[in-house]
Parts: sequence; C-alpha cells; structure tokens
Amino acid sequence: MSKIDPTARVEDGAVIGEGTEIGPFCIIGRNARIGANCKLIGQVSVIGHTSVGDNCLISPFAVLGGAPQDLSYKGEPTTLEIGSGCTIREGATMNVGTVKGGGHTRVGNDGYFMNNSHVGHDCMVGNNAIFATSATLGGHCEIGDAVYIGGLSAVHQFTRIGSYVMVGGLSGVRDDIIPYGLANGQYAVLESLNLIGMKRREFTRQRLATVRGFYQKLFHGPGTFAERLEAVRPLESEDPAIAEILGFIGKGKRPLCLPTIEK
Repeated sequence: MSKIDPTARVEDGAVIGEGTEIGPFCIIGRNARIGANCKLIGQVSVIGHTSVGDNCLISPFAVLGGAPQDLSYKGEPTTLEIGSGCTIREGATMNVGTVKGGGHTRVGNDGYFMNNSHVGHDCMVGNNAIFATSATLGGHCEIGDAVYIGGLSAVHQFTRIGSYVMVGGLSGVRDDIIPYGLANGQYAVLESLNLIGMKRREFTRQRLATVRGFYQKLFHGPGTFAERLEAVRPLESEDPAIAEILGFIGKGKRPLCLPTIEK
C-alpha cells in the first residue's frame, strides 16, 4: 500500500504506485503517474501530464511537470517522463514539452539532479546524468548518458551534449560537445577528453591511446577543422568511441565546441 500524508493533496485520477510515500503538503495532479517505491519527502509538486518511474527520491520544493517557459505554450497536454531510480533534490524543476518541440520532455534512469537544477521543455536527458547545483538546460537540449554538468552551468537551447561528457562549473555551453569531451569556461571550450570518466568506464591503455591520437589529429592537427575531419574519417573503425564521436559530429546542425573560441 502507498502511504499518503493527510496534508498532501492528491487529485482524482492520479496514479500512485505500490509502496510509494507521499509526504506532507505535496501536490499531485490528476494526470500524474508515480511509480512504485518512490518517496516524496514533502512539499513536492508533480503536475501536468507527468510520469515518474519506480524508486525515485524527490526532495522538498521540487516541481515536476510545470508549464514550459515558452511563450508559444497555450496549455496543451504535453508530457514529462522521468525514469526510474532518480534522485531529485530541493527546488529542482522539470517542465513538460511544447507542441512545436514534439510535446515531450524525457529524463532517463538513475539520474541525480541537485538542488535548483532545471530541465527545460522538450529536452532529452540520458541515463545516469548528474546535474550539480543550479545546472540548467534551455529547451530542446539533447544530453547523452553519464553526462556531468557542473554547478551554476547553463546549456543553451537546442544544444547537444554527447555521452560521458564532463562540463565544468560556471560554464556557459553554447555549442555541441562531442562524446567523451571535457568542456569548461565562461563560454565553454573543449579542453580535452574526459580521461577520468573514460578510465572509470574501463577503457584500456590501448583504447585511451587510440582515442587520444584521434582527438589530437582532429582538434590539433594542421589545416582547417573541415580538412582534419575528412582526414580522420578512416579511423572510425579503430574504436567504438571514435565511431561515436564522428557519428555525433555528422548529425550536428549547430556549431561544435572546439578547443578555442575561434571557429
């Protein structure tokens, strides 16, 4: 049986999973779906067409499923989907999507969203993401798996961040960041590969050397970036990470985060 504090307001139509605890002064809207064994500590709002997966922990003053911060939104029944095993800390916010953006915001499994972090409308966030304090996504961002975004950093709308990226604190991300990248700075630039993250994912020395060699040729070799990109395409078969990086670049529609501000 779920446990609902008598001061909480759960509207008719809301679905609460088995074993879930709804703490004091929570507001659960009629279109909310909360999975099993979740814990809403207190003063949490789950509104709009929002679904929360199993085993999530949500701290006070988090607001999930609020209206998009977009002037085009007119109250349409767009959605927010949050995966299982997520920890959402105090004051974090996640918005439903907009019709023009596909109508859907999605957050993957096992994410950790620290206090006052924000996921904007129509964003797609992968699994195992970590957003530090006040890390913020504008609308329509695409964030890969196991991405870390440092505290007080902001990601511009429509920006893509590949899997296994680390973004330093106090960074402004305006351009797409390749998978396995390490980006930092007021206007973030690509500093290197996220070698610590790659080692944690059990990249062997040989794999690290192969991917680092590719990275050096692509970003620090002679000629223009377009010329270097063409020159390294034959390396795609040498490692899955190289193939992932080249595939990410090939799908891009926005500028790419490079090692210097100069493009």
